[in-house]
Amino acid sequence: MPQILVLNAGSSSLKFGVYSVSSDEKLSLALSGSVSGLPDEPQFVARGPDGRVATESDWPRADGGLARTLPRLLAWLARTGGLDAPIAIGHRIVHGGLTFRAPVRLDEAALARLNELVPLAPLHQPFNLEAVAAARTAFPDAVQVGLFDTAFHADQPRLARIYALPREITDDGVIAYGFHGLSYDFIAGELRRFYGERAGGRVVVAHLGSGVSLCAMDQGRSIATTMGFSALDGPPMSTRSGGIDPGVLLYLMETKGMSAPDLTDLLYRRSGLLGVSGESGDVRRLQASDSPAAREALGLFVYRVAREIGGLAAALGGLDRLVFTAGIGENDPQIRAEILTACKWLGVDLDADANGRGDTRLTTGDSAVEALVLPTDEQIVIARGALSVLNAPAG
Repeated sequence: MPQILVLNAGSSSLKFGVYSVSSDEKLSLALSGSVSGLPDEPQFVARGPDGRVATESDWPRADGGLARTLPRLLAWLARTGGLDAPIAIGHRIVHGGLTFRAPVRLDEAALARLNELVPLAPLHQPFNLEAVAAARTAFPDAVQVGLFDTAFHADQPRLARIYALPREITDDGVIAYGFHGLSYDFIAGELRRFYGERAGGRVVVAHLGSGVSLCAMDQGRSIATTMGFSALDGPPMSTRSGGIDPGVLLYLMETKGMSAPDLTDLLYRRSGLLGVSGESGDVRRLQASDSPAAREALGLFVYRVAREIGGLAAALGGLDRLVFTAGIGENDPQIRAEILTACKWLGVDLDADANGRGDTRLTTGDSAVEALVLPTDEQIVIARGALSVLNAPAG
């Protein structure tokens, strides 16, 4: 049976999925897993189609990070994981710029353009493209396909995308692109499955994980989102600052002598929950801490997420549903409860028992706004996109 491999590469982790393609072109998950903790303490796990762990082990330190880990993972998949000459390999590419708005074959011209976008996503794009290079070497006959986190937001209203900068800078591509689009694409599909073509009406989706963003959707289409030109804007994240007054950056440059690399390190790696708490960027560790700084970091997180929900509800002209997804959104009832309590003014009536159980619906039957937990699945979106490119007419 033909197979499609999905790769989602980041700076400290590598996720994968192997999908079988039936004769009627339906996709079924055969194997999934990840290598996390790169480069110092790589931990490998593979799961069967039922989600149960099939194998788990510590891998040797991966000096060089992804460059060392990718060939090892691809060799394991070919030798042990049942991957045999995939017909396509689908890749998550964080930034598609103004050019890429749909799944695309990653030929030389496309890869050259995507390399030009590295400065727009310096902590993501290089690793995405490194995965493409490794996959081309390991499986030269497979079609390499890219899907873009920015594509879901490409048709937002212009006023939601532009900054109040001189027009020539805007025309040069300095606009709000938005990210986490593959996750939002999946959730929009789930909402259509549950509620029909209106996709639940006016919805705010909160993608709360290591990276955090929220998206306002009207009938499944992106209207506004909290990430903008980069993956820094919006609420504070694990180690990323979230939105910040640009004057702070000017101050740090002028009075502290910080360079662009210094600011990149500060904003992407040393801020967010880690920076405020001085302890960790992991919500679970902060909840277990007695430190006042840890409590303040969590309080800031909840405050900023709730504030963004209010702003996105204004962009929609009202709110019908609020959806939680990704690692924190799907698994942390305490954070969900605090956010929903802060959103009571919007008409949210929390059902504490349902939230504690992790039910799909988190609100009472009388709630004016329905709150839901919907697990996301970026990998199936990538696999479907790769299959669509294979089936597309030549040219």
